Amino acid sequence: MEIFAANHSSYPKIGDAPDQQTHRIAYARWERGEISDEEFEKIQDLVVKDVIEEQKRAGIQIVTDGLIRWYDPISHIARGIDGCEINGLLRFFDTNFYFRQPVLKNRPRRKQPVLLREFEYAKSVTDMPVKAVMIGPYTFTKLSINMSGLGFEDLVLEVGKILAEEAKDLSKAGAELIQVEEPAILKNVNEFEIFKSAFEIITKEAGEERIILTTYFGDVKPLYERLLEIRVGGLGFDLTYSPNLPDLIAKVGCEKDIWLGIVDGRNTKMEREEDILRIVRKIAANTESRRIFLMPSCGLGEYLPRKVAFKKLVLLSKVVERWKNEQEQA
Repeated sequence: MEIFAANHSSYPKIGDAPDQQTHRIAYARWERGEISDEEFEKIQDLVVKDVIEEQKRAGIQIVTDGLIRWYDPISHIARGIDGCEINGLLRFFDTNFYFRQPVLKNRPRRKQPVLLREFEYAKSVTDMPVKAVMIGPYTFTKLSINMSGLGFEDLVLEVGKILAEEAKDLSKAGAELIQVEEPAILKNVNEFEIFKSAFEIITKEAGEERIILTTYFGDVKPLYERLLEIRVGGLGFDLTYSPNLPDLIAKVGCEKDIWLGIVDGRNTKMEREEDILRIVRKIAANTESRRIFLMPSCGLGEYLPRKVAFKKLVLLSKVVERWKNEQEQA
């Protein structure tokens, strides 16, 4: 078994240092019309490169582009959907973060790729593995306003077809790791079959081995064994909401890659290396998984100061090094 340290998804766009104000200043100028869309995009490219290098300095092995271009986890993909508009702000689960709520006014159709160019740029500026990130069809539809005239199930499947095209593009561009986030299913377990049908449209188009089904902001334990039924390469969990999940994983087992959200992405308090290692040892000794990835419980960009986000990633890299040393000495 191999163990890696990875980022979850987002990373703070700004920090305390003067040279970490670039995105904030550029965004304000772009909103005032002082710089063009193209000029703002070039600045965002530079910020993406900067946060990727920062993740590398933290010592992790799997980076993301930090979702620097995203306003929030939900509405980013809406720009590529014909028949989708943006409404007001809505609280994102139980956090103090708000997302722009999509409104689906017609049968949705794909208007343009959204994630492909972002992934290709991130891949071009690093020699490290880059994990692509996207919202899943169930969560996107569940958090949208449905004015399409379609029933909920039919609408989820239509959104699934659009997101499958996004995932297929990423796959063709060389994305070996595509994290598809479905936190809303944890609050609506009675709709599991709808969620599963839409999700499998994505795995069919993009290849199941590269897809990581990821949940957060809820206890996944009641759904764990049903999630094992989904044909994906990896499963990602938020252990801050599922403290008893390691015992269940050890009892039931897992043959997929496991992505453990094992440090709290919403709390500045630093976890202890030994506590993390204890969980890793338990799971590693009782599963057939080929790989375990240690990551934050959720995106870091919305909830933590940049210097704390960096320390959380450094912590994960230290735990992986201790694990490797233990294995060498065993």
